[in-house]
Amino acid sequence: MAWMKRTALGLVVVALLAGTGAAVYVQRSFATLDGTLGVAGLAQAVQVRRDASDVTHIEAQTPQDAWFAIGYVHAQERTWQLEFNRRVMHGQLSEVFGSATLETDKLMRGLDIMGVARRQYAGLPLYAKEALQAYSKGIHAFHKDRPQALPPEFHVLGVQPGGAQGAVWEPEDSVGWALMMALDLGGNWGTEFARLSVARTLDTDRLWQLMPPYPGEKPAASADLAALYRQLGVYRAGGAGSTAAAQGRAHTATAPEVSPHKDEGMLSRQISAGMLAWAEELTRNAGTNEGKGSNNWVLSGTRTVSGKPLLANDPHLGLSAPAIWYFAGMQAPAGQASDGTPMGAMNAVGATLPGMPFVVLGRTDKVAWGFTNTGPDVQDLYLEQINPADATQYRTPDGWAPFKVRNETIRVKGEADVQLQVRSTRHGPVLSDVQKSHADVLDLGKYVIALRWSALDDDNQTVLAGFKTNQAQSVDELFAGLAHYHSPMQSVAAADVQGNIRFKAAGRVPLRDAANDIRGVAPSPGWDARYDWKGWLPYDQTPQDDGTRGWIATANQRVTAPGYPHFLTQDWALPYRYERIAQLIEATPQHDAASMQAIHRDVTSLATRRLLPHLQQAQSKHALAAAAQQQLQGFDGVMDAGKAAPLIFVAWTDELARGVIIPRIGEERFTATYGKRDYRAALEGILERNDSWWCQPASCAEQSAAALGRALDRLQAVYGTNPATWRWGTAHPALSAHRPFGNVPALARFFDVSVPSHGDAYTVNVGQYNAGEASGPYVNRHAASLRAVYDLADLEQSRFIYQTGQSGLVFSPRYRDMSSTWAETGYRALQSRPARWTHELTLTPSSAPTSAAAAQ
Repeated sequence: MAWMKRTALGLVVVALLAGTGAAVYVQRSFATLDGTLGVAGLAQAVQVRRDASDVTHIEAQTPQDAWFAIGYVHAQERTWQLEFNRRVMHGQLSEVFGSATLETDKLMRGLDIMGVARRQYAGLPLYAKEALQAYSKGIHAFHKDRPQALPPEFHVLGVQPGGAQGAVWEPEDSVGWALMMALDLGGNWGTEFARLSVARTLDTDRLWQLMPPYPGEKPAASADLAALYRQLGVYRAGGAGSTAAAQGRAHTATAPEVSPHKDEGMLSRQISAGMLAWAEELTRNAGTNEGKGSNNWVLSGTRTVSGKPLLANDPHLGLSAPAIWYFAGMQAPAGQASDGTPMGAMNAVGATLPGMPFVVLGRTDKVAWGFTNTGPDVQDLYLEQINPADATQYRTPDGWAPFKVRNETIRVKGEADVQLQVRSTRHGPVLSDVQKSHADVLDLGKYVIALRWSALDDDNQTVLAGFKTNQAQSVDELFAGLAHYHSPMQSVAAADVQGNIRFKAAGRVPLRDAANDIRGVAPSPGWDARYDWKGWLPYDQTPQDDGTRGWIATANQRVTAPGYPHFLTQDWALPYRYERIAQLIEATPQHDAASMQAIHRDVTSLATRRLLPHLQQAQSKHALAAAAQQQLQGFDGVMDAGKAAPLIFVAWTDELARGVIIPRIGEERFTATYGKRDYRAALEGILERNDSWWCQPASCAEQSAAALGRALDRLQAVYGTNPATWRWGTAHPALSAHRPFGNVPALARFFDVSVPSHGDAYTVNVGQYNAGEASGPYVNRHAASLRAVYDLADLEQSRFIYQTGQSGLVFSPRYRDMSSTWAETGYRALQSRPARWTHELTLTPSSAPTSAAAAQ
């Protein structure tokens, strides 16, 4: 008995010590928010203060110290996020996660993201380089004398910030992260490749029915795409043998499929499996605008109660924890670079991107602005014909030319290094070397696909525009600064305190030859010069609107006026969100901040209203059909999280797409192209035409009824047999997933941020889901990454919110403290002169750190 008592007492002591150690670690991991910190590298003291909205305000005596300080703060709050993002763009994830992320690393190396970033950085003016250097030095200074413990991600994964070289964040990395944003928002090569793939089984007319042009427009390409590809013989023959042969060059010395060692723990296996799924989705969806969008609208004083403009913005991006944004204010007087170049004063507050030293979206003390994605076609795929007599050459308008070849070494945790050989042509990188899907479609012994992408050009100076906007004092100055903006093109809405409003598309768009009969909507023969780009659209000719009717709105719809002489794209987003915003603006003669916020809150789906009659008329014999139809009575397309009808409708459209499209293009091709691309426009056309070819062998009404039956089978298996208890919000939570712990069940409930959400892909309050996901097909993974409303009558009355919290540390109460407010479409104040501070920290120049009060 005495032995048992001593053992029990020992276990209690061990548990208490472990708990005490954990508590100490948690406390030490918190960012220092109050007191004084000595930081080597500053020229003068910098005030870093947090307000009641938890916005971080940086007040410096020089621009360089302001950029240094925001780098320091980003490192304080988002260290793991910076490390993960750096590894993504460098193609170095596999050093940490093994072969699970190998395909992502290959893609980044194939695109040469960091090689391009270094060349673009070299072309920047000196003052911009010095700004990025100051930001990088701020991040390095944090890590040199780190005043807090590293977040748990580093300890669990055994990672050191910056890897073996300690390169935590270099100036070129900020340019690289701008390229990654362009990759996320500025792509359509995935859509072009999908058209090539589908054209194997559909003739060109059917192809345009499946992937229709923008409403009211004809297909941009006049070429018979299906006939062209058949004539060229681009497709691989069936059978595994030809696939293996075709993959020979593109996958030199690749690692095997992910197969954890027997002694690998459950945690490692779950992380690997989760990262594999994430990497596959990233590579599959790279180069596509499907499911990506944003809203902005601006009203002149003639349409507001105050007589001054109002502006609203909500960019739609993939949800993550921590969020992509970090809200901060930056103030500094004018200064100069080391060569004497003047640097303007800055006084900006709004959304920063960890990785960049300026406010991306927000306001100065005189002008406010918001972005949506324009989505022009700035990526063209080219079929490069391989010389049958010499596989090192490809065909050009002037004969055969050698591929440029670059060798990359990818380090893979627990396995041998992967030696990757990537090629490029006169158009750009050969994607077929780094995207496995090409081997499933193309005969890679005869053709490969190369990418021409504007963002990869050496003269891309998008980061320069970021510095200029933070100094703007009027709409004119803002758009003058945005003349430097390159990629991805953004539809910018702006307003100033003088009462001016304006929309303009800022960014680089190629001009195409009048003889180009494909116009970049699908891969073109790379040896035919008529498909080459012929220059660039001048900035003064990009779409623009000065708000003569009293308001302007963009929601990724076509922004070119009738008769606009230049081709931008035909792959605009369907105009439902824009049409709904227009309805709500016109419904109120004079708006105020509250009515602007009400538009943000709207969850009426005009797209749902269009297809809904077909569902309500479905005659299903399913046992739950009558109960389901009862839920649909009175449903008018409001995608309310608390209702069953939206869930029934969404499941029906999902099953309908599968039922009518898979028999025509095949299961494999459908799986490869479906998900964020929901084929909604195709379904509308099929049902409204009552198209017997697509619906065969049944009628379209029978297909609709059968889809309802399959949908009810799926829903009752998950949510029970009483449709009255089903809830859209249960199936459709807004999930801000953590990488990599969001796929580890024991950790996800701590690291992920999940709240029930309204909406669908076509509501103003957007809730984009990926119906192709095997797990959680209706989960909202792509939504308003922030919401902001700016009142030009008093910019201190501006408001914002986003979906997680400012801290990237999971232990912090500031990690998720905005999530409920965001879900309820609430706001926080966005001020540059708040009435009080909740935390006050002074960074002082020092060669050694000083004491500080660690507070949270």
